[in-house]
Amino acid sequence: MSAAMPSVSRRLLARLRDVMAGGGTAEERLGKVVMLIAADMVAEVCSCYVMRAGEVLELFATEGLKKQAVHNTRLRVGEGLVGDVAAHARPLALADAQSHPNFAYRPETGEEIFHSLMGVPIIRGGRVIGVLVVQNRSMRHYTDEEIETLETVAMVLAELVASGELVNRDELVPVDGNALLPLRLEGIRLNAGVGIGVAVLHQPRVAIRRLVAEDPDTEMERLKSALAGIRDALDELFSRPEMRDGEHRDVLETYRMFTEDKGWLGRIGEAIRTGLTAEAAVQKVHEDMRARMSQISDPYLRERMHDFEDLANRLLQRLSGGDASPRGELPADAILVARTMGPMDLFDYDPKRLRGLVLEEGSPTMHVAIVARALDIPVVGRCKEVLDKVEALDPVIVDGDNAQVFLRPSEDIRDIFAEALSRRELRVAGYAKLKDLPAVTRDGVSVSLMMNAGLLLDLQHLDESGADGIGLYRTELPFMARSSLPDVTAQTVLYRKIMDQAAGKPVVFRTLDVGGDKVLPYWNPYEEDNPALGWRSIRITLDRPAVMRHQLRALLRAAAGRELRVMFPMIAEVAELVEARRILDLEIEHERDRDHPQPTAIKVGTMLEVPALAFQLDALLPRVDFVSIGSNDMAQFLFAVDRGNPRISERYDPLAPAMLTFLCGVAAKCDAAGVPLSVCGEMAGRPLEAMALIACGVRTLSLASPAMGPVKTMIRSLEVAPVRAYLDGLLHGPDRSLRNKLKCFALDHGVVL
Repeated sequence: MSAAMPSVSRRLLARLRDVMAGGGTAEERLGKVVMLIAADMVAEVCSCYVMRAGEVLELFATEGLKKQAVHNTRLRVGEGLVGDVAAHARPLALADAQSHPNFAYRPETGEEIFHSLMGVPIIRGGRVIGVLVVQNRSMRHYTDEEIETLETVAMVLAELVASGELVNRDELVPVDGNALLPLRLEGIRLNAGVGIGVAVLHQPRVAIRRLVAEDPDTEMERLKSALAGIRDALDELFSRPEMRDGEHRDVLETYRMFTEDKGWLGRIGEAIRTGLTAEAAVQKVHEDMRARMSQISDPYLRERMHDFEDLANRLLQRLSGGDASPRGELPADAILVARTMGPMDLFDYDPKRLRGLVLEEGSPTMHVAIVARALDIPVVGRCKEVLDKVEALDPVIVDGDNAQVFLRPSEDIRDIFAEALSRRELRVAGYAKLKDLPAVTRDGVSVSLMMNAGLLLDLQHLDESGADGIGLYRTELPFMARSSLPDVTAQTVLYRKIMDQAAGKPVVFRTLDVGGDKVLPYWNPYEEDNPALGWRSIRITLDRPAVMRHQLRALLRAAAGRELRVMFPMIAEVAELVEARRILDLEIEHERDRDHPQPTAIKVGTMLEVPALAFQLDALLPRVDFVSIGSNDMAQFLFAVDRGNPRISERYDPLAPAMLTFLCGVAAKCDAAGVPLSVCGEMAGRPLEAMALIACGVRTLSLASPAMGPVKTMIRSLEVAPVRAYLDGLLHGPDRSLRNKLKCFALDHGVVL
């Protein structure tokens, strides 16, 4: 930016401030504003288009075009150059606008004599609410500094456009006409569970009252002071006992790094030097980033935007003189409703009063979802337009199990869920009594129940659930919670803590399983048409063996003097297992050469998720100590169905004859070879599916801790021989699913589901 540019911008901003604070109607003030901009930027034309209902941009004021065009010229979003700016939320600068393929001529404007055009979006709340345009007769090449100036002016102008004086607010923020009616909204499950309560709207937006600064140096000091205050608040949070360990701490460590992001802070500094106050500069940079990021499909970049949004809101609250976490008295049963949230936001609320969280955006890998899982809060994400449909203190039910949200539910719906919660509490109390009883069927078949885990906080459920051990520890979560690859030392400390807390019970560590929908921030994601079938899991770590070697080295060191169980994910052919085992052997030799203490025993297993591997069982089984079927991916690949696609994810039932025949065949092969077989996908945690798995010959199930009680109850009420005989008679039939028949069998034979 040139040295002269900030003074020009500050002079213009000061004049705009005087006009906007003056008398007259909003439209009269807007007319004076476009005159000022045209004169200051040496442009023959300055026009302001405002978004109307139906995504139509209407010309509201102009200096230089024909006056009869005002309120008569309208462009749809995406139509013409003005519509292009609105559609993409980004500036456009053209020396010869009429040669652009998107140019749309409107004869009533008289703009045919103007050749060059520069347009910028007017943004408020992350939405484009208008477009500001300047034009010149000559073929003028607009500079980056001029674009920056016009963007700054557009931000100031956004306050007038969004005030409701020009256009009714309802046109700028669409509201469902049936907002007061009961509604059921669909989303995606970010954390299971059910919560009943009243809506608390998480809307940390701050109204900025002072936009134009008198002294940029003073504003820079205010910014630095606000950032220091946020860092101090993080330090205080880190000092709490519950924040000493775990991936949720790693999440906030990563969040702290955003407070030192040089690129983001540099853009705010540039905006301050143009004449904006610190809070206006933060708002400008954030609105611009948010609008641009909405055009990006990359999941990691979009999720990191949530953290920047949280940080921007906290800065604005501090700069405006308020507390960085201003929360009123929280209702006893609060359901938080937000467009999105940063991870630190959740700690502003009393977790004892939180019953659920509803987000308009979100994915299972976003930071706030990881923190919510650690706090055991039901979460439904991607609940479209929920903020437009809910009012503060509206009754809300969050059904995380089925990814549904009920707004203002009818009395009968509330009664159904309240009764279900009461029954769940009674069942949980009953399950607690089973904790120390064995999972043995009525005809004497013993089943080992192991627990799935992925966070240190999960380990607290190991004893209370009565699990025999950890059948699947997902090691990728610590990798996803950090901003850089954890080194051997950090991994060793974590894995040692896991084994210590397991207190002698076995722990099966699945090596790094990322890719697809699990993106690491420090690896550039590769754009793939079908990531579920792409470069993921063992394919990544075999291509990047240093990552696998470091993880295996950390596991070996953590398990010194104890048994180590390692499981490799998504093995598609025996050759991949052989290569993974070779890398493990290299690390074993590496540790021996340095006289490091060794594990007492090392057991190596594989996930069976790719059907192709089942056709190599004869070659596979002599090379492994155990096999674990990942039923989620196995069903996905067996039926060629994308489980992330809501249109077909429920099309095929895992209790279909094809799936159960496959499972019976694998179980028989493993049993004949004397290789233990387990199932660790969602099938293992559902009583009916678990009954079918046991009938197929599976004797180890690994499941989430809340499912332990229901599955153990089912097992202790089951006789295996009759259900196996019944299942054998069904496997060769034409049924799409055996679910109803198996459910009826359970009912008839006293099996508790």
